[in-house]
Amino acid sequence: MRILGAAAAIALLVAPAYAQTPNINLIPELQSKSPEEKEAEAARDKAYKESLKKIPDAKVSSDPWGNVRSGEAPKTSTKTSAPAKPKTKTGSTAN
Repeated sequence: MRILGAAAAIALLVAPAYAQTPNINLIPELQSKSPEEKEAEAARDKAYKESLKKIPDAKVSSDPWGNVRSGEAPKTSTKTSAPAKPKTKTGSTAN
């Protein structure tokens, strides 16, 4: 009886989700292109590639903060400073 109840519960949960799935044909019939369609597609591809060649290259980046920043990385000091003091613990260590 438990198995029947579990199966009914699963069916009640799955039915609304199954109803929401669209009916899509994932494998439509293959349509072959006519020679005229192939030529038209080739002409479109050629025109697209030619239009891409007409786009000029970017000359300079438009960095508004470029004048504020320096061109070189900040130099680090070669001198070694005194070793840092060890940290001291404050408070009680008893638990």
